[in-house]
Amino acid sequence: MSLAPKYAIVTGAASGMGRCYAFQLAEKGYGVLLVDINGEAVKELSCQLASRYSVPAHYMCLDLTLPDAACQIADRCKEEGWQVEVLVNNAGILIAQPIEEANPDKLYRIVTLHCTTPLLLCRLLIPLMKEQGCGYILNISSISAGMDWPLIGVYGSTKRFVKGYSRELSLELSGSPVSVTTAIFGAVDTPLLTGLPFMRFRKLALRLGFMITPEKATHLALKAMFKRKAKLYPCLSDRLVTMLSPLMPNFVLRFMGKRVRLQQPK
Repeated sequence: MSLAPKYAIVTGAASGMGRCYAFQLAEKGYGVLLVDINGEAVKELSCQLASRYSVPAHYMCLDLTLPDAACQIADRCKEEGWQVEVLVNNAGILIAQPIEEANPDKLYRIVTLHCTTPLLLCRLLIPLMKEQGCGYILNISSISAGMDWPLIGVYGSTKRFVKGYSRELSLELSGSPVSVTTAIFGAVDTPLLTGLPFMRFRKLALRLGFMITPEKATHLALKAMFKRKAKLYPCLSDRLVTMLSPLMPNFVLRFMGKRVRLQQPK
């Protein structure tokens, strides 16, 4: 048997849930490749993981919205001879404003970051995972994929694409040594949600279970991934919202959108 460590790739690893994934995978003994646009933070994290868990910890300071970002990651793995067993497509951003007011560059970045680069990473790494006989892919969707919530419609639309191609991949890979798990998250207490109106009720939401910590969310997601489950709803409330959201009439959504805009800071 080969004694070479298995590797896990985590995108958006420098903060939030990405950081939690990195710690938990390193604790399991995986060598890690941490990818983030924040070079200083991801470098510091790689040093922490190598010191604490005595695993190979490498990093790439990379803008994942670049056209060749996925190729750069795959090429690095091939050049180093790493056996990548886990891919966590975690990196994400949130635009909370009407489409007509959004910066065009931000619109391009969110679509590329959530859709194009993760899809290409799956395409490039799945053949390698099949060849080595084992692979786990974790893609991150959202309950907002169930409908276009006011002011975060672009975010929800990208997460709907993630949910769709992840299911297709899961079906295509049935019977193979590679599995794809989709984590369908609701509210997770991370910096991504900072500034949204409902964050005023953060402590209450955590207490009632409508929001969960990033540590719990990532633990549940990795647990489902290693069990090769096709999808995960971390909370019962996430499943209920996903089921009921499409039934909400447009006039209610318009009212909600106006209320949210009124509550946003000037």
